[in-house]
Amino acid sequence: MLRILIALLALAWTAQAQTTIRLGTLAPRNSRWHKLLLEMGEKWKDASGGTVLLKVYPSGEQGDEPEMVQKMRIKALQAVAISGAGLSGIDGAVSALQIPLMYDSWGELDYVRERISARLEKGLATRGYIVLNWGDTGWVHFFSKKPGASPDDFRRMKICVLQGDATSFELYKQNGFQPVSLASTDILTGLQTGLIDAFQAPPAVALGSQWWSGAKNMLDLKLAPLTGATLISKDDWEKIPPATRAKLFEISQVFGPQIRDEIHKLEETSIALMRTFNLNVVPADAKTQAEWRTLIEGKLWPSLRGGGMPADLFDQVKRLRNEYRAGAKAPAKAKPEPRAKKK
Repeated sequence: MLRILIALLALAWTAQAQTTIRLGTLAPRNSRWHKLLLEMGEKWKDASGGTVLLKVYPSGEQGDEPEMVQKMRIKALQAVAISGAGLSGIDGAVSALQIPLMYDSWGELDYVRERISARLEKGLATRGYIVLNWGDTGWVHFFSKKPGASPDDFRRMKICVLQGDATSFELYKQNGFQPVSLASTDILTGLQTGLIDAFQAPPAVALGSQWWSGAKNMLDLKLAPLTGATLISKDDWEKIPPATRAKLFEISQVFGPQIRDEIHKLEETSIALMRTFNLNVVPADAKTQAEWRTLIEGKLWPSLRGGGMPADLFDQVKRLRNEYRAGAKAPAKAKPEPRAKKK
């Protein structure tokens, strides 16, 4: 009888001590990103002795990114794995990682991110969020119903801007474009009903969400890398015992580069797969590229510097990018997570 009582008390204590972290993401169900999050959850469970469980809600089941962030604020979710679009809605400084036409390669982005991540993480922490790891979502391209190449081509189209991204909306408007604010979950419907004619997204996202089926022309111009991160509410994170937190953070850091590497591999395979289903890749010749660079560097960059992000951060990013291009590719410091392989 005593043994039974002890066992029952132990079970009751375990159930009481168990913490469930509900994580929302737009990552499509059964995608590699989703599976890596599930795998991370299994490792969390093992490392915590079953006291911390990670429940993942993929495919926008918990709404678009602004909605998921709001659910974190009201404690309906404790964590999110979101893109830089959602992150910028929390802290505009994160947009330093996705300045249009600032980066030409993942190597450049990795070099800059490694050196400014501490500042970005501090800013997010002051807003109540802990960064468990950084991810990437892919290179942003224009997808449109009709073929388009030049800025003027896209000025004639109604372009989707993700709901909550006020900075991009205003920049488009100021430069003669026709932005339409939509939740990511409404993009396909918007294309089908004529509410929008074009959107911006990485190829893997366009494919996974099936948005591209309503806009089968893609401009072959890498506008910007769309970064991402896995965040957890600071309040919920600090409820986990410190020793367990340390183990979970270490596991999460290891999964960051794995997620980034998988996304990088998906870029070309996604484009190739969409091509087999009649995606038209519109070339961006030298003249087209020059037109976009004139617009973005001449008008958008000055508006972003000191507007969308602190001026000193913009300047630091540009300096670090130039350092990388000049050959300064050594790591900034020892990191607990393995870095992606240099290409």
